Amino acid sequence: LAIYQEQGKLPVWHLMGCETNCMVGNPGIPVVADAILKGYDGFDKELAYEAMKNSAMLDERGLKYLKEYGYIPYDTNGEEGLSKCMEYAIADWSIAQVAQQMGKTEDYNYFLKRSKAYTYYFDKQTGFVRGLSSKGKFRTSFNPFEAVHRNNDYTEGNAWQYTWLVPHDIPGLVGLFGSNEAFIQKLDSLFIANGSLGEQASPDISGLIGQYAHGNEPSHHIIYMYPYLGQPWKTADKVREVLSVMYNDQPTGLSGNEDVGQMSAWYVLSALGFYQVEPAGGKYIFGSPIINKAIIRVKDGKTFKITAINNSADNKYIQSVNLNSQPYDKYYIDFKDIENGGTLELVMSDKPH
Repeated sequence: LAIYQEQGKLPVWHLMGCETNCMVGNPGIPVVADAILKGYDGFDKELAYEAMKNSAMLDERGLKYLKEYGYIPYDTNGEEGLSKCMEYAIADWSIAQVAQQMGKTEDYNYFLKRSKAYTYYFDKQTGFVRGLSSKGKFRTSFNPFEAVHRNNDYTEGNAWQYTWLVPHDIPGLVGLFGSNEAFIQKLDSLFIANGSLGEQASPDISGLIGQYAHGNEPSHHIIYMYPYLGQPWKTADKVREVLSVMYNDQPTGLSGNEDVGQMSAWYVLSALGFYQVEPAGGKYIFGSPIINKAIIRVKDGKTFKITAINNSADNKYIQSVNLNSQPYDKYYIDFKDIENGGTLELVMSDKPH
């Protein structure tokens, strides 16, 4: 918020105290929104809301065209417009959630609508997001594997990776595919698709499993989409694979840029057995823990104890969950349940469940 008061917007990508604007979207907004929605105190929430809204309503970095067209066309903004817009949609959804909590109905409706901007880019014929012109025409030619660094519609990625960048509205993305089955089939394909990124691809597209790129953050939530569609065992399989293959204690122990701690944060949360997919609000999706016991210190001197029973390399599937000694049947745990302290028991098995 101090940075907002100095530069008139929340930080995008600060380096040594200076704004570089070197990445896309409004990544500061979900951080602030998450803090508000989780009930953190010690800061001016009205100032925080002002900072989020004003940052989202500037005319810079493609926002002018987002307000004009409802999306960012490739022939008005230049390159990476698709990635910019899809990142803005994540931030806009986060603002909408706070606006709803604060009773700002007009803002809620406006930003919720803007958070659907990703739908413009979805091509039902190919099942990928694609660059769109100001006249509503998809860019041609199109190769979903190709990545051209700083010179196409995608930032440090390709269509295979960016099609899933809708962590705030997974049901909406599923709807674009037409059915749960079609969505799952495409998602399964992500992890086995084989194709060349091209000679001009960003080196940040690393840690590949098929076209899933664990070495770069736009992919990090994708593995945790399966529980939304009733297939948590696929998340368990892939979480264990990434934890064992993409991390080690050697100098090359990370599969990509640490990027302000996100690569390690994914590891810590996934090792505990859950991960926050939606950008703000505190819903942590169950995966597959590799720890047997962990104690998290939370507020007011309380602790939250996580125990994985019968856990092993083979017993990687969560068979049942108990929260504070009571059966628990949701595919996620809420931040409030963690913050209040207590116990979480994850009973593990070698049978998918």
